[in-house]
Amino acid sequence: KNPAQADQESVNHAMDIWEKYSKKIIYVSVAVIVIVGGYLGYKYLFQAPQELKASEELFSAESNFRKDSFNLALNGANGSAGLLKVINKYGGTAAGNLARLYAGESYIQIGEFQKAIDQLEKFNANGSKQVEVKVEGLLGDAYAELKKNEKAIDHYRNAGTGFPEDQALSSEYLFRGGLLCELSGKPEDAIELYQIIKDK
Repeated sequence: KNPAQADQESVNHAMDIWEKYSKKIIYVSVAVIVIVGGYLGYKYLFQAPQELKASEELFSAESNFRKDSFNLALNGANGSAGLLKVINKYGGTAAGNLARLYAGESYIQIGEFQKAIDQLEKFNANGSKQVEVKVEGLLGDAYAELKKNEKAIDHYRNAGTGFPEDQALSSEYLFRGGLLCELSGKPEDAIELYQIIKDK
């Protein structure tokens, strides 16, 4: 075959493939464009502005939380949003997620332990071991207050062993777990937790 014939055959072959599969190729191309366009539109036209609004509304609630004004932090005041409003309006954002952690801790401070558990169990630590330990410890506190000692001990054990690099926090939660084991009539379990403190 001379080069001109080979080129013509390639063109004919390509035309045959196009005629045979053109509709499928167009459908797949349109689907990819719609999916990518939809994702980018959602991310930049909806999600980014939502994150910004959520962060702005979280700011005053966070400020009240830091002042130990836990009811104000939860419910807001003087036109400023509280943590619960941020969660309800922006629960799918990073700020909405963080509001759950603050709300859980606030509920513990005001003695609403089941509500604290509800918020903390929905919180996502996004792989941060230190934050996971904090949440596990708070869950241990809430369950201990509700006299659900088995669950409390499990959470204290998780908190005490989840990030051993933080020796102060780890030993604190292991000690709480050990003490609760003793109060629950489980001296062997208490010894196991105290032994971890001693060894590590």
